[in-house]
Amino acid sequence: MRIRAACLDVLRLSVLAITSAFIVACQSPVERGKYLVAITGCNDCHTTKKIGPNGPEPDMSKLLAGYPEDFKLPAPPNLQPAAPWGIVTTPTLTAWSGPWGVSFAANLTPDQNTGLGIWTEEMFVNAMRKGKHMGISRPILPPMPWQDIAAMSDADLKAIFAYLRTIPPIVNHVPDPIPPTGSE
Repeated sequence: MRIRAACLDVLRLSVLAITSAFIVACQSPVERGKYLVAITGCNDCHTTKKIGPNGPEPDMSKLLAGYPEDFKLPAPPNLQPAAPWGIVTTPTLTAWSGPWGVSFAANLTPDQNTGLGIWTEEMFVNAMRKGKHMGISRPILPPMPWQDIAAMSDADLKAIFAYLRTIPPIVNHVPDPIPPTGSE
């Protein structure tokens, strides 16, 4: 009886794996990219938030446009290294201040001047693999989990890029990161 139950479990898992593989194989790269952007939480940081009845919610009119250029910030708070609160964020959840300085969520829309419009697929994959802006430049800063995204397959990274090319371009100049105080 136990062997039969174990065999049924293996059969169920096999059917599930085959079904999942079939679904993935039937998805276009853009559909796969949209799915990956949703499950990896790209909107958590790259889509500005507005306060709704249940707290912060994505402002989908600014889908993946990053830190809003019209949101002006004062100087970041003075965070002490041993303090229990070491990282703070804006109400839009698109900028963070911590030991690395201040980082701003990038504009991932295909806008030619302020987003990923001039990026190539190769530049995007290299940026996600190496943790460098445009694949060769300054470091990609926290809280961007590029180290985790680097573990994705080339096909998945290319699918994300393919999806990002299909969303509406939004003109939004995101500021450059601000280095930590005293590091200049």
